[in-house]
Amino acid sequence: MLCEDVTKPEVLSVCAAARGRRLATKTSVQLFLRADHGREPETRRSENMSSSHLCPVDGTDRLCAPSRVLHLRQLPADVSEQEVVSLAAPFGRVAKLIVLKAKNQAFVEMASEDAAAAMMNYYTTATPSIRNQPVFIQYSTHRELKTDNSTNQRAQTALHSGNMASSGEGRGLALAQRPVLRIIIENLFYPVTLEVLQQIFSKFGSVLKIITFTRNNQFQALLQFSDAVHAQHAKAALDGQNIYNGCCSLRIDFSKLSSLNVKYNNDKSRDFTRADLPTGELEPPAAFGVALPPYSAAAFPPTFHQHTGVSMATVPSSLVSPPRVALHMAPPAGNSVLLVSNLNPESVSPHCLFILFGVYGDVQRVKILFNKQENALIQMSDGTQAQLAMSHLNGQRLHGNVIRVTLSKHPVVQLPRGGVGPEEQALTRDFSGSALHRFKKPGSKNFNNIFPPSATLHLSNIPSSVSEEALKELFSSSGFTVKAFKFFQKDRKMALLQLSSVEEAIEALVELHDRQLDHNQHLRVSFSKSTI
Repeated sequence: MLCEDVTKPEVLSVCAAARGRRLATKTSVQLFLRADHGREPETRRSENMSSSHLCPVDGTDRLCAPSRVLHLRQLPADVSEQEVVSLAAPFGRVAKLIVLKAKNQAFVEMASEDAAAAMMNYYTTATPSIRNQPVFIQYSTHRELKTDNSTNQRAQTALHSGNMASSGEGRGLALAQRPVLRIIIENLFYPVTLEVLQQIFSKFGSVLKIITFTRNNQFQALLQFSDAVHAQHAKAALDGQNIYNGCCSLRIDFSKLSSLNVKYNNDKSRDFTRADLPTGELEPPAAFGVALPPYSAAAFPPTFHQHTGVSMATVPSSLVSPPRVALHMAPPAGNSVLLVSNLNPESVSPHCLFILFGVYGDVQRVKILFNKQENALIQMSDGTQAQLAMSHLNGQRLHGNVIRVTLSKHPVVQLPRGGVGPEEQALTRDFSGSALHRFKKPGSKNFNNIFPPSATLHLSNIPSSVSEEALKELFSSSGFTVKAFKFFQKDRKMALLQLSSVEEAIEALVELHDRQLDHNQHLRVSFSKSTI
């Protein structure tokens, strides 16, 4: 039969007897069941009846035996299907899902009664919540959910992703994974501090400890929740999400560790249960590996961690708004000017530095020092881009020299004054209006493709008329050794090309980025994280 109208329920305890009036709802999803009903609980059953619960049906209290179907109430008005599934996924496979957003309710059918019982038993002692809003759960009086052929596609997607993350049917809480998550931040364009991680992940439970570090040129963190289910909930909701629009993507797995050992409370590690821990010797912030003065508890000014938190339904592709990194930034941390030293004065040019540093930000100005031409000043759009370029290019080899990149004491790069000779004039360039800026468009795909220099280059904007042999010839005729080449299978406008070394790839990018391939298409070159 079709569901009947459900009025807004009062608070319903997870595991309590209730006395109330009949409630039901009409919905576009046809359920061949009758909705569960209830009001504020008045009494509790004794412990020997803990496996069953009173469900008010037809105005009377009846003892509800455990069922595979669970009824969730008082959900956030904009709750997503994924958020509902993440509450159930730690306990086993979720078979079916119906979300009644207009009524702030949902029905979840587990694949087994044991999985449903494990979920009920756990949430009896630990009230579940979504975005800090308590959610109330009870057994349904119905044994299964039946939906028509118009099942919401979002529900099916949430079931698929949730079950992939789930530890399997019937395993229960004991095998619902560990409370420690391993987090990798990919496409790191804005700084991600320990405080940012704590704020995002605390929406899903109590965060006890965090350790951040850099490994394989990737910013990573270990984060311990107070409970394994909270860790599962956070993983299901956040894995694959972006912290900022178009960048700083979260890749989350369970750690093999069951607990973290934090020795110091500083910018790289924190035990939120031990305020008495020493700070230890402060090291450079993990996200960028550079020496910066601390700002209060963070290594960056407060604008980086004053965010409102995560709202998965309203902001599906971004967890927090992009920080205004160029505002009120005090030097040296906020300085957007870099000092590059040990350049090869015989080969370097403002255009060369513009192309190379432009991989990591929009270069505004470049000045090669006239009296010391192995040094140059490079002004990026903001301090964050300067940090990013410094972290990736410091220590790389360019034109045979290992370059050093540090923050400059100068707040801006000055253009030459009148009366300067043409030779000195040529050493300073203003690129502020360049069409080659990679990041001028908000949400650009280039934010998702920021990688350290590597021997493999990513080529894009390839005309259909240009063949593999023509591209290989372009690089080899320029003096580079092509080791491997591969077009993208689904898009021949892009390809990977592997050279003999990282140094050679840097030289090739500088020389061939924006090379004209036909009358209106120019080659785009960037570093790739892949190998062929």
